[in-house]
Amino acid sequence: MASPHLLHHYRRHRREASPMPKYADKRPPSTRKRMILMLIGAIVVFGGVFAVKAFFAAQTNKFFDNMPQPAVAVSSAIVQTQQWNDAGESVGTFVAVNGTDVTTEAGGVIRSLEFDAGQPVKAGTVLVRLNTANEEATLKSLEASARLAATQRDRWQQLAREQLVSRDEAQQHATAAATAQAQADAQRALIAQKTIRAPFSGVLGIRKVNLGQYVSPGTAIVSLQQLDPIYLDFSLPEQQMGKVREGGKVQATVDALPGQVFEGEVTAIEPLVDSSTRNFKVQATFQNPDGALRPGSFAKVGFSLGSEREVMVIPQTAVSFNPYGNAVFVIDRTPRAEGEKDMQGNPLTGDKLTVSQRFIKTGTTRGDLIVVTEGLEPGDEVVTSGLLKLRNDAEVTLNNKVQPAADEQPRPENR
Repeated sequence: MASPHLLHHYRRHRREASPMPKYADKRPPSTRKRMILMLIGAIVVFGGVFAVKAFFAAQTNKFFDNMPQPAVAVSSAIVQTQQWNDAGESVGTFVAVNGTDVTTEAGGVIRSLEFDAGQPVKAGTVLVRLNTANEEATLKSLEASARLAATQRDRWQQLAREQLVSRDEAQQHATAAATAQAQADAQRALIAQKTIRAPFSGVLGIRKVNLGQYVSPGTAIVSLQQLDPIYLDFSLPEQQMGKVREGGKVQATVDALPGQVFEGEVTAIEPLVDSSTRNFKVQATFQNPDGALRPGSFAKVGFSLGSEREVMVIPQTAVSFNPYGNAVFVIDRTPRAEGEKDMQGNPLTGDKLTVSQRFIKTGTTRGDLIVVTEGLEPGDEVVTSGLLKLRNDAEVTLNNKVQPAADEQPRPENR
């Protein structure tokens, strides 16, 4: 049996001859490292997914961008040159040439009303009679005194010629006769004031008094307006002071009479410029035989400033109005390639029509037309309808059987 000493020596020799593996000394990786490795793996996986998705999206967009589009049907118009007069616009109010509230100069009780509300009257027509019984009685007394004074005047003048009385006494009686006659005339004038007449020809309004009513001097009885002719008053900025002249033509429209344009003539220009508004007033006269225009009506005023200039115009429907600039689509014509076919395989003939967007500068408008000051040339062809379906280099076909309105003075019909 082996000794203990030998057994211990054998075991020591085995440990020295067979060392422990290296990995037995290594520790397992920490939790932080495992999280970093997982995050990197997730980034790689999701990045690959997004990269593949972006690649397919780019290929799809490239396909649709290069896919042939069917031609868009549009209408077109040619850029034209026209002679336009510089025009001005304003708003104004119609005013009667003569317009007033008929009143009485003397007070009294209304004895008779001799007019109907709303009727036309001539100048001098009796409208109202006031009670004049007391005034007429006083007039009779004054007329009698005037006759007596006249008789005495004549007698004393005869005596003065015969030198039986002095000339001073004859002159005193002549003065007394004149005074009596003046008092009678004043009474007649008072009676006449109580017969109220139309001061001018016009149209009466609604009466404001009643039969038997006592009216004081200055009481309004009825409105009277002269309608033919009629004035139109409007204001303009001082910059146009030298451009508007008497005799110039003026056009006016009123909301109450849609579709009708009335023409008048400038008859007066206010020489004073209002210091608060820097505007001056202009008055035009309009013939109004049928009384269609009424005092107080609001009117839109248009007038020519006299200078004529050549302008390029296109329909307003051709313009895309944008905050960054106004644009149009210009039609370009190019010969087709030989053997070119449409999407159905049918051969195509004639010129190929494409559009290109062009930015322009616009000016004033008149009706359905607008002035182009920059960006186009006379003879250019622009698209007037179907703009929302267009893009640069898009192919189009023309259909001008139905065109948008393009009138200088449009007059829509009631339907």
